[in-house]
Amino acid sequence: MNTILAISGLGVFCLIAEIFNLRKLLIPVAILGLVAILGLTISEYNLPSTHFNNMIIVDRFSVSFSSLFIVLTIFLVALSGDYYKEHQSKLSDYVAIKIFLLAGAVAMVSFGNLAMFFIGIEILSISLYVLAASKRLDVKSNEAGMKYFLLGSFASGIILFGICLIYGATGYFDIAEIYQLSEGAGIPIWFPIGLTLIIIGMLFKIAAVPFHFWAPDVYEGAPSLTTATMSTLAKVVAMATLYKLIQGMIPSIPYIFEVVIVVISILSMTVGNIMALRQNNVKRMLAFSGISHAGFMLMALLSFSTAAGTLFYYATAYALAGIAAFAVIILVTKSKDNQDIANFNGLGKTNPLMAGILTASLLSMAGIPIFSGFFAKFTLFTQTIESGYLIVVIAGVLNSIISVGYYFKLIIAMYTKEGTEKQTTPFVYYFVAVLAILLNIIIGVFPNLIMNLLSA
Repeated sequence: MNTILAISGLGVFCLIAEIFNLRKLLIPVAILGLVAILGLTISEYNLPSTHFNNMIIVDRFSVSFSSLFIVLTIFLVALSGDYYKEHQSKLSDYVAIKIFLLAGAVAMVSFGNLAMFFIGIEILSISLYVLAASKRLDVKSNEAGMKYFLLGSFASGIILFGICLIYGATGYFDIAEIYQLSEGAGIPIWFPIGLTLIIIGMLFKIAAVPFHFWAPDVYEGAPSLTTATMSTLAKVVAMATLYKLIQGMIPSIPYIFEVVIVVISILSMTVGNIMALRQNNVKRMLAFSGISHAGFMLMALLSFSTAAGTLFYYATAYALAGIAAFAVIILVTKSKDNQDIANFNGLGKTNPLMAGILTASLLSMAGIPIFSGFFAKFTLFTQTIESGYLIVVIAGVLNSIISVGYYFKLIIAMYTKEGTEKQTTPFVYYFVAVLAILLNIIIGVFPNLIMNLLSA
């Protein structure tokens, strides 16, 4: 609860900073504020509590994921100063929206009540709609914002309808009460229908097949920093929330639900990777890559009583690699008219450090040791096999092999093609990219640093 209040207060400060002409101090103050909030959040790790009649639950799950979200937001805010350099008069607005987005993200993993869950998801979604369309004079950005708004609103309506059906079946919004009632016999048919609708809405939010069609167009059209936000922060928020929803409301997943999850997981991995092979636009390629990673993370639902730590580890590994990759992508393409792979030709010669970081990020996403992406997939596969779903693991291994094809297409362009002009690299890009990939490698070498955080 203290975390949400502190984040909201920081967001309000960022909004009014422009009034007091604190523009130059905005980014440093926002980062320092987020670091302080991170410390406040971590201090609640061993202090479980509930607030406002169980509306907010503070436990190891919410603290761990909230800490990850804060770290990702620190990286995104750090990149904002240079990215919005040409729009300094609106910098406070952009930063404030990202921080309010973080408040919604924390609410989504800290809810104990479906009303708070819906408030959190709407705060996050509306922030993303605004950011996607924030390049007012860019037709692609306008199109991305409109598509995301229309389809996202439709998904939110489906979620809200599901919540209404669950309330009609149980008489409660409180997930603890719903959990107890779901264990008993005679639960009305509206309950599984409502739960299905909520899951469908959340599958849209994580861009899982067949609810993925919006992702490539929105990722391509949105400003690159917004794409980085959607690809990393928003995706892991939605996945963690989906996990908490299912775990919190039903004691075990019905067999038919497990079959559906298996099918969606395999389809997401396969469709995402095959379509990514055909892309020449880096942002579209990473959009389809994100769809495939959503399929991997859905495996955690097949052993959801024990997979919280595995999901957290995978989400952390994926998000850190994504942040490092987008730091390089934003640097290379910010002065270009497009984000085609050709823009990265010769980056290994003109900027070897950033080329190395992008290479490491892509190798982590592909699941190559020593990066944490490998250990995340290995742990997830092991747990899924123990749950009796070998077919999903086989599909995961095959898709990991397929993913090497399009990741290496970008790597080959950096090291074997003729170089482009050398450009100046602001320090903040080095800072974010290096720190993110170092954290990725550290948790890859020492996975227990993350894996044990959610153990009882």
